[in-house]
Amino acid sequence: MTRQMPSLNGLRAFEAAGRHGSFKAAAEELNVTQTAVSHMVRLLEKHLGFALFRRHANRLELTDQGRAFQPGLTEAFDAIARLSEQVGSMQAGPVLTVGVAPTLALHWLIPRLTSFNRNHPNIEVRVATGGAMLPLRDDWTCTVRRGAGSWPGYIAEELFPSTLVPVCTPAIAASLLHPRDLHTATLIVVSHLREQWTWWFEAAGLSAPIQPANEVSFESSVMAIQAVLDGVGVAVAQLPYVSDALAAGRLVTPFPIVDQKYEGWYLAYRPIREKDPALLAFRNWLHGEAESQRQIHKRLGLTRPRARSVIPKPPPTTVVTPLKNRKK
Repeated sequence: MTRQMPSLNGLRAFEAAGRHGSFKAAAEELNVTQTAVSHMVRLLEKHLGFALFRRHANRLELTDQGRAFQPGLTEAFDAIARLSEQVGSMQAGPVLTVGVAPTLALHWLIPRLTSFNRNHPNIEVRVATGGAMLPLRDDWTCTVRRGAGSWPGYIAEELFPSTLVPVCTPAIAASLLHPRDLHTATLIVVSHLREQWTWWFEAAGLSAPIQPANEVSFESSVMAIQAVLDGVGVAVAQLPYVSDALAAGRLVTPFPIVDQKYEGWYLAYRPIREKDPALLAFRNWLHGEAESQRQIHKRLGLTRPRARSVIPKPPPTTVVTPLKNRKK
């Protein structure tokens, strides 16, 4: 399909003149003569079939059509400039785009990327937002996400289990001797993950949820984890979100009780990308980091499975092929 486009020079001349309100200022920006700008605008008006300016002695006034036309052109030229900068800044070499939830990216993946970049300086890494609630995108090389490990058309490799653990600062933990003591504490809740506290209470053998002295609710796990680090209260969190803080002693687990669900954390990618050099390098590195993560869990005594889990755990690697692609 052929685009029916006016002269780009004419569009640039009009956009600059409309933005500045002056042919002279537009000429200075475009490094051409004032006469050239005026001529290009008149040719554009002739092509469009309507006037874009009312020309006064000392100023230009946009017509109704001009006022409707100019902002869109400015936005389009700005977008072209941004795209040019992005393309120009791309390094020549393999590109790895990883879709990952913000909290896992901030508290687990990004702090570890230095070692990957050090060993693979030729691979350009891009981190995209892609949590469990967001759809998988075909322009990603891979994704690291929590789930049951079954995404149609993807290979899924388990990294470590989905483990919930209560965390707080050492100062707060000093007054917590039994899970029932949480009724005197401030509980930190993620508004759309409120059931995680219920699951943990069940794992701790408490049939009824604790009624805390206070509760603070946040819209994201990122904010909730920061609140825990700042000593606001006690949160129940996915272990990868807090494992570094636990290992460093900034946070502690007041009770050695964990809740492991049937879900896990997985590396997932399309079979067509299986031999992608950037993915192969990242895959090998990521499984090494996952093993280190499992060892941290073990040292912290946080690997006990949930006894009441009755949903079968998915296999470590699954490939689901859409029906339309299966051979008869």
